[in-house]
Amino acid sequence: MLAVYVHGLRKFYGDFEALKGISFTVKEGEIFGLIGPNGSGKTTTLRILVTILKPDGGEVKIFDFDVVKDASKVREIISYLPEEADLYRRLTGYENILFFAKMYSVSAEKVKRMIDFGIKLSGLGNRIHDKTETYSKGMRRRPALARTLMLKPKLAILDEPTAGLDVYASVKVRETIKVFVLEKKREEPWKHYLLLLLQD
Repeated sequence: MLAVYVHGLRKFYGDFEALKGISFTVKEGEIFGLIGPNGSGKTTTLRILVTILKPDGGEVKIFDFDVVKDASKVREIISYLPEEADLYRRLTGYENILFFAKMYSVSAEKVKRMIDFGIKLSGLGNRIHDKTETYSKGMRRRPALARTLMLKPKLAILDEPTAGLDVYASVKVRETIKVFVLEKKREEPWKHYLLLLLQD
């Protein structure tokens, strides 16, 4: 099964055609990068994939679910990190992860598992208990990414996860992604994982 199927995708903003019939596929288990200059429609494409925007033409499916007709099903199997994602600055890194874990589950056991994995993904050590207003931009990005990946989604969609970060912070973000991939492979070696990355 294809993880992502996009055929003839079109999107208009008024008279401006942002997407002009683009097509691509992503295989299950593939790590895929969508690359292009600013203004080429990358973020618009991802927002359609995650059901935030509706396409004006073409067909888009996530694991065979149509993003328009089956939007609720798509949302159950994906997680999304927008480029502008940030944390609640007056909360600690731990409290941010706890807040989002409780948003996604009412099971205390599942919440604990998500929190433990989120802390591991963040790689912040004892700084996880400091208020995020004291974090650098690169440090804030890591728990933001962790709260996206701790759900262990079937499809993770990351919009420019290293945008605006220095080299060291970018390396740390990539390490977070690597931890996620290795954990998925360890827990579910018989299944494929998929990570969709958007880089400039």
